[in-house]
Amino acid sequence: MAEESDLEKTEPASPRRIEKAREEGQVARSREWVTFALLGTALAGLWLTAGTLERGLGTTLRQGMAFDRAVAFDPARMLVQAEAMGGTVLLALAPFLGMMLLAALAAPVMLGGLLFSPKSVLPDFAKLDPAAGLGRMFSSQSLAELVKALAKSALVGGVGYYVISDGLEAMMALMAEPVGAAVPHTLSLVVRSCAWMVAALLLIAAVDVPYQLWSLHRKLRMSRQDLRDEQKESEGDPHVKGRIRRQQQAMARRRMMAEVPKADVVVTNPTHFAVALRYVEGQMRAPRLVAKGADLVAQRIRELAREHRIEVVESPALARSLYRHTDLGKEIPSGLYTAVAELLAWVYQLRSARSEGRDAPALPADLPVPEALRYEGTA
Repeated sequence: MAEESDLEKTEPASPRRIEKAREEGQVARSREWVTFALLGTALAGLWLTAGTLERGLGTTLRQGMAFDRAVAFDPARMLVQAEAMGGTVLLALAPFLGMMLLAALAAPVMLGGLLFSPKSVLPDFAKLDPAAGLGRMFSSQSLAELVKALAKSALVGGVGYYVISDGLEAMMALMAEPVGAAVPHTLSLVVRSCAWMVAALLLIAAVDVPYQLWSLHRKLRMSRQDLRDEQKESEGDPHVKGRIRRQQQAMARRRMMAEVPKADVVVTNPTHFAVALRYVEGQMRAPRLVAKGADLVAQRIRELAREHRIEVVESPALARSLYRHTDLGKEIPSGLYTAVAELLAWVYQLRSARSEGRDAPALPADLPVPEALRYEGTA
């Protein structure tokens, strides 16, 4: 029972599952919403641009109906006049066409967001499988689409019947009206009928949009096993990650140890901590910590320092402070400038004394470490 529960798709889709579905072109889309948006925009566009359309198309119609003998017998002038008339028509239709283009682009984006998926346009020969096709024909999705189509037909048909029945007397009366009055009345009836049809489509879209969102959510649901597999895939096998982490730490440690022979001095705790410092005048603003470690790593730093004749100085407070407050490869804190400067000055004096055969200078006692930078930890 537990295994069956783990395999049931009862969990909401993870962000990665949703992103992967978007890459495959699976987003919420509603044809009813797009249809409503286009027809509604067309109705509003015709209403708003009626004056521009009337002037532009009327002018074109009058020019086309006028007979000019010179134009009729001159093909070149005919082409010029046709081009001018076509430009007038396009200019008159431009606002309306622009509104339609904007609606066609914005309607899908408002529901599913802006998306271009190359995978969705690639050929999928699995869709040619007759068995799979029959399965899709008799699936719950197809049944829902059939019910929706029947409901839409019934609603739109009912609205159409109501509009025709309600305006039947007005339409019959148009035959008795003069042309000048009949044309505006006809347009008024057409606009009223279209408005009712668009309102019916709005009702259909108001039902279809939540259904499409619910359907996509249901389709992308995951089982608990899917979630575990996804987490393992995204984070990787813990054993592999641990091995990679250990290898990275070993590589970083080798790089750090390679810097110890270049250090000027190694400061120790004396056993728990060891830090290696380097300063190159003119190239560095302040001494830098090139290596640090605790316990076994500290022991290895001390061994490398002795092998390469790097001075190893015991200063517990300074060693702990440098270990705690300085990152690898970074400059030491300004509060430790004085202590480190005294220590480096002693190192340079010691080198000079050895090269000249003089006695070694005394190591500075009680190197100053500010109270705020002191660290009493053991690791």
